[in-house]
Amino acid sequence: MAISGEAAARLARDYTSAWNTGVPGSVAAFFAEGGGIVINRGSPWEGRAGVAAMAAGFYADVPDLALVCDGVRVAGDHMVYLWTFTGTHSGTGRKLSISGWEEWDLGPDLKVQASRGWFDAAEWARQTG
Repeated sequence: MAISGEAAARLARDYTSAWNTGVPGSVAAFFAEGGGIVINRGSPWEGRAGVAAMAAGFYADVPDLALVCDGVRVAGDHMVYLWTFTGTHSGTGRKLSISGWEEWDLGPDLKVQASRGWFDAAEWARQTG
């Protein structure tokens, strides 16, 4: 299955909008029922409930999180979603601007089967203080 540029752009737009709702379930809805995400080679969050828990953790840390899509790359049924989020860290009150990406394996329904997310953890630590 090859993902068209139009489908990739629509998926990226809708995923960005879901993150900007602040509702963990809206983010999780983009994942297959058995899908999941691993961030920076950490412990996986599995299933939609796990993905919702991951998103809830980000919202707890950055309650005013605002996400933008910086671009996408597509190869067959794989997609890379480049992002930057800004907001205020709940623990320190410091302003944040963090960039990263997610590498997705997509099913024929364009639901995320597996996501590998990456961001600079040292930069996160520096900005959160």
